[in-house]
Order: sequence, then structure tokens, then C-alpha cells
Amino acid sequence: MESKTNLISQEGYAYQFMPSACEACAGACCTGESGYIWAKYDEIEKMAAFLELTIEEFATMYLKKVGHRYSIIEKQIGIADYACIFFDEAKRRCSIYPVRPRQCRTFPFWETFKNSSEEVKKECPGIIE
Repeated sequence: MESKTNLISQEGYAYQFMPSACEACAGACCTGESGYIWAKYDEIEKMAAFLELTIEEFATMYLKKVGHRYSIIEKQIGIADYACIFFDEAKRRCSIYPVRPRQCRTFPFWETFKNSSEEVKKECPGIIE
């Protein structure tokens, strides 16, 4: 059994997260159903700089506008299976991890999962109740 000393918890959530589970995971939080990967302007600036692109180049290549917001585009990796464009399928991890958007940095502690630990457990093998 894995040591629970490195568990991350957040007030108001009935579960904890074991980051070491990411090593054995195939990137479940970066793949699956199509959705939105929201990015704010300051995050877009950091991602563009990380990739040595101008903001305009980055936006053209990697963003889609949804209303007044921006989402990182996805790639289809199977039937009804999508991944963030920055998900490295060979390494099974994020290729822009140091500058990933807040949405990615805060997973699995999303408001949607606050009262639904069963739902987040389906998405993440690192959830401990």
C-alpha cells in the first residue's frame, strides 16, 4: 500500500489527492470526452513564451474562441476520445506542464467535484476518500 504522507487536501472537499498516482496514470485528466480547457490572457502569455511563440502565433495554432473566452484546442485520439493538444501521447503527460492553465493546476479540486467524489474518482486514480 502506498504511503499517504504526500496527500493533498483542500478545505470543503471530502477527498484527498495522491500526486504520486500521476506516474501510473495514462493521463485520464487530459483525455476523454471533448470539452473546454479554459485559458486566461496571462496564462496564454506564459504558454506562448514557454513555446517561444508570439501571442498571435500561439492563439492561431492552439486556441479557439468560445464567446468571450479562449479554450485550448483538442486533438482526437480515438472514437469519442480527445486530448488536450499539449498532451504528449508517447510520454503520457503534459508537454507544457510548468505553464499549464489554472484549470489544469487545480484539478482534481474543481467546484463541480466538490460534492461528487464518485465522479472525480472516475477521472482520477489518485483520489483517496
